[in-house]
Amino acid sequence: MRFYLLLLPLLLQAGVGDHAEVQAAERLFEGWMNGQMAFRTLPGVAVGVVHDQELIWAKGFGVADVAGKVPVTPATKFRMASHSKVFTATAIMQLRDQGKLRLDDPVVKHLPWFTPKPTEADDPPITIEDLLTHGSGLAREAGSHWSDDHFPDAAGLRDAVMTRSVYSPGVRWKYSNLAFAIAGQIVEKVSGEPFARYMQRHVLGPLGMKDSSFDEEVPGIATGYGRRMPDGSRAVMKFVNARALGPATGLTSTLEDMARFVSLQFRKGPVGGKQILSTAALRDMHRVRLMENNWTRGNAIGFAVNREKDRLYVGHGGSYFGYKTHTVMQLDDKVGVIVLTNGDDSAPSDIAMKVMQGVGAAVAKAASAAKPAVWDPAWARFAGLYRSRFAENQVVEMDRSLVVIDPTGTNFDSPQKLVPVGGGRFRLEGATGGAPVGEMVRFVEENGRVVRMYMGDSFSERVGVQ
Repeated sequence: MRFYLLLLPLLLQAGVGDHAEVQAAERLFEGWMNGQMAFRTLPGVAVGVVHDQELIWAKGFGVADVAGKVPVTPATKFRMASHSKVFTATAIMQLRDQGKLRLDDPVVKHLPWFTPKPTEADDPPITIEDLLTHGSGLAREAGSHWSDDHFPDAAGLRDAVMTRSVYSPGVRWKYSNLAFAIAGQIVEKVSGEPFARYMQRHVLGPLGMKDSSFDEEVPGIATGYGRRMPDGSRAVMKFVNARALGPATGLTSTLEDMARFVSLQFRKGPVGGKQILSTAALRDMHRVRLMENNWTRGNAIGFAVNREKDRLYVGHGGSYFGYKTHTVMQLDDKVGVIVLTNGDDSAPSDIAMKVMQGVGAAVAKAASAAKPAVWDPAWARFAGLYRSRFAENQVVEMDRSLVVIDPTGTNFDSPQKLVPVGGGRFRLEGATGGAPVGEMVRFVEENGRVVRMYMGDSFSERVGVQ
């Protein structure tokens, strides 16, 4: 199925989902997924691919309820589990946009009761940013609720804070449901609204997420199933209200609704209507703030950030009683993948990366091909060798574009790009922030010959005949 998330869809989207390579990738994945469903006896899986403001492809596999043989569809409701954290972070960033708090505010500024015993005598106060990046040093949980199904109330959170500091703030990444529950308390205190109502009025409602809610046992939700046991059985998991941990794990949603949230991540513009966050806030939410100690992944504001080869992926996963979910986005390509499951051993993160590397890559390729190339054949005259006192720069014409390499370097596999900006000028783009990346590049001509290239504030002279 395919639907548009905004009233005025971008023209670029037209036909991307109908591209032959995209549809071939979908069929390839479906063949693999059907085999996974059969041989792993998974209950149900919903998969969707978003490009910019369009849900390109969405499909359900298996059943939402085994006994009733109810099929999974893109409208099936699942417990989203720790995806809730990204929504809580969104609420915090809305309040920051409004000037009601700062990320470097100590938590105690907004919650005077928040006075955990420091791990070290000279520990700085825990800040809101510490909560949202898993850098607070607080314990993972607020009690034994994953074992006894009894989640804490607000008083239970306070008790947990006083007894469960593990590390000094900022020392290391340590995942904490407790920290995000505290962030939800800040949303309530600063906004003056109960958390669930704030989220409905200011996040879910404006985004059009009509089938999403926090900590409500809603009709039509997929039945959650435990992992497959040695005898092939799966336990039916009962609904458990997360209570005060709702900001960390209490969201229920659908694939269609999550597609609307994913599309928010690809938009720019002033706050208003469905644009519930400023461009600056979204950029901050996607930027790594804290690395794991082994440098394999990092945490932004609410989001996790992973690196696979030369690509960065932003997203989050979730695990609740009988539900496993995962969302992953490639921001440069404006491609997002959503996987929702109702089985504890469904491995949605693996499924999501399979979709991203197959269907997602095909979508990105089709969308890129749909963009008209900005190229003037006369720009070929800028290709050549340029020399300064410090470096050599070779400008090369490649497939209706100009790139720059260092011909004296050890390799040329990551050329910098010259992106036309008008008026005969270009902007230098590269994988890293070195050199004058992001600055203007222009060429000087005399008597019909290119004699000099300015990169930022420095220049080099053209070498050789033209």
